[in-house]
Parts: sequence; structure tokens; C-alpha cells
Amino acid sequence: MRIKILLIVFVIGLLKVEAQVSTFKTIDSLVNIGRYQTALTKLHKMDTTFQSTSKIASIYASIDNYKQASLHYEKALELQDDYTTKVRLAKAYQKQKNLQKAIAIYEAIVSKDPKNLLIQYQLGKLYTQTKQPAKAIDTFKNITKQDSTNANYHYRLGLAYGMLKKQNLKINSFLEAYKNDHEHIQSIHQLALAYTFLRDKDSASLFVDRGLAIDKNHINLNKLKINNLYIKEQFSEAIQLLKRIDSLEPNEHYTQKMLGRSYFHLKKYDEAKEHFNKALRIDRSDFKAYTYLGDINFEKKKFYKAQLDYMIATTAGKEPRDVEYYQLGNVYEKLGNPEQALKSYKRAFEENRKNYRALYQLALKSEDYYKDKRIAYKHYSNYVKRFEKKDTLLTKHAKTRLKEIKKFYFLQGEVLE
Repeated sequence: MRIKILLIVFVIGLLKVEAQVSTFKTIDSLVNIGRYQTALTKLHKMDTTFQSTSKIASIYASIDNYKQASLHYEKALELQDDYTTKVRLAKAYQKQKNLQKAIAIYEAIVSKDPKNLLIQYQLGKLYTQTKQPAKAIDTFKNITKQDSTNANYHYRLGLAYGMLKKQNLKINSFLEAYKNDHEHIQSIHQLALAYTFLRDKDSASLFVDRGLAIDKNHINLNKLKINNLYIKEQFSEAIQLLKRIDSLEPNEHYTQKMLGRSYFHLKKYDEAKEHFNKALRIDRSDFKAYTYLGDINFEKKKFYKAQLDYMIATTAGKEPRDVEYYQLGNVYEKLGNPEQALKSYKRAFEENRKNYRALYQLALKSEDYYKDKRIAYKHYSNYVKRFEKKDTLLTKHAKTRLKEIKKFYFLQGEVLE
């Protein structure tokens, strides 16, 4: 009798398992055809088990409802300790930007399984993302000791060193990544940036060209190439690359402004004006675009329009606007307004005490405008004292005027210091 009872219990249990398996197959079929709401209804009617709860969580994760996914993964883990569910919960936390909770899960896994490189890699990335570079470095160094052949590990280590401004270690890590994979475009881009920052033109060009040979449409590498061409005054070549990236990512501020600048230097003012206006439509706060529009109108001898452009630039700008005030001074000279020209040159020098041309013009125009030549004498003296070696012609003239003004006052019985 006892054997019969045990047999019946076993059969009933087996039938329950088969029924549950059948139910999960039905649920999977419903999810596969997009009927996840029906699947969730069926699951909620089932007994609360690890399998049913984790299945509910996975359905919520599949529709990007990570809050509900996290709640149900947490409930599932209360019912059963499971590695895969922990990882899924950590990923759900990441999607919710709840990064510290994700880190806690990964740290717990790594403490029990220090050779789990997949989880360590995710943990290292999270340390970087949460601005914990020292922990990221320790993690990626540990990973690279266990597997030195993966370029991504060295690349991530380089990013972490960069956060601590450890330039040499950063570059060495990117070079190690490149050594492992000569087509690792992220490391190539970072090396191009690093060598550009260090003003190592040959190394920077080498990695820019190497990167573009792998991916000719890489936007940031193209920008580095364009900047280099612009510095070399190869404006036509820069325009060709600018047109390419404009076709890939239209209406970018950088592209429109650089097209404007390049056309300006080629004296193609209509094309330049068109692109500077486009740049302004994208970013109204870019006061330098107004400066270039002023330069275009100045070159075309449209001085009143140039005056308006420079005035807008000085109003909109927050950085030192010495260039704008200096150009405004030139416009006022063309318009025959020496008083405003003087004020503009003075303001230019006040904005930037290194602008020697503004100080020179202030001295020169003060001599023409004021009867009291001692005002100009002070400015010439200041110019020679601070900028004697900047421009030989300007310095020569300044010294000559100092002698003449000093002589003029000496003959009147006054000695100028």
C-alpha cells in the first residue's frame, strides 16, 4: 500500500513538471510572436517559482521595462541563487542607470570567481563610467595579466589612465592595443588625438592616415586630418574632406564653420558667407562666425555692414574679444571716426594684454588724435618694453617715435622718462 502511495505521488509530481514545461513552451511561443501580454497573464496565474518569476523578468527586459525586470529578477534570486539571473539583474540595473547596484553584483561575482574575465571587463567599464579610474586601472591590469592578447582590454586601460592624466601610460596602453590589433580603430583614434595634443605631427599624421585607411568615413579622424590641412593652409584639400563628412553627418556646426573659414582664405567670399550663416543657424552663440562675416564685408569694403557684424560679435562673445574690437577699430578708421577707433583699440588691448598690435595701434592713433603727445609716448614705451621682439618693423617705428616725442618735449624744457 505504501509503495502504491509513493508511486502515485511520483506520477503526480511528474505530471506537474510536464505540465509546467508545456506551459513554458506555450509562453515562449507567445513571446516569439509578440503576444507578451498574454504570456505575462498566464505567468502571473502560475505558482510563484524561480522559473516563473525569472521568465516574467526576462519578458519585461525584452520590452525595455527594466524597472519591472529588476523587481522580478530580485524576487527570483530570493527564491534561488542563480549566476545567470544575477548577471541579467546587473544588466537591468545598468539600463536603469543604477550603476552602483550593478557594480555591487559584479564585485560579488568577481570575489568568488576572480578568473571570470567577462564580468571583470564589465566591472572595469562601470568603474570608468562612474569616474573610479583607480579601480578601473586595477581591474584592467588584472585582466591583461590573464589575457594580454585582447586589444579592448588595453584600450580600456588606456582610457582609465587618461582620466588620471597619466599621459605616457595612456599612450603605452593604446600602443599595446594597436600592437594586438592593427585595425583597432578606437585605439588608433586615441593615439592620433594624443600625438596631436603633444604636437608630434609625424606620429599624429601616421595614425590619422592609418585610421582613415581602415575607415575613410571616420568622422573624428577626418576632423583631425582637416585641422592639419587647415594649419598647413591646404584649404582646397580640407574642403574636399569637409564635403565628405557633411554628406555623412549633415548640418554639423564644425563642418559649416570650417567650410566657411576655408573658403574665406581662398577669397571665395560668397561661399564662405553661405557656410558661416549656416553655422550661425546651428549655433547662435558662436560669435566668431559674426567676426568672419565682418571680415568678409570688410574685404568687400562694406564697412557699415562690417561694423554691425563686429558689434554683434563683441556683444555675443564671452571669451576675450580682442580680435573683434581690433577689427572694429579698423572699421572706424575707414569710416573716419578716430575717437571710436581709439576706444576700440584700447578695449582690444584690455581684453587681451598680449595683443601687441592693438597696443601699437593705440599708440599710433593716440599720437594723431591727442595734442598731448605724452599719451602716445606712454603707449609706445609700454609697447617696446613688453613686445620689442614681436615685430621688427613695428618696434623700429615705435622707438623712432619715442625719440622724436622725447626730443620735442626736451626742446620745451621737459624731460620724459
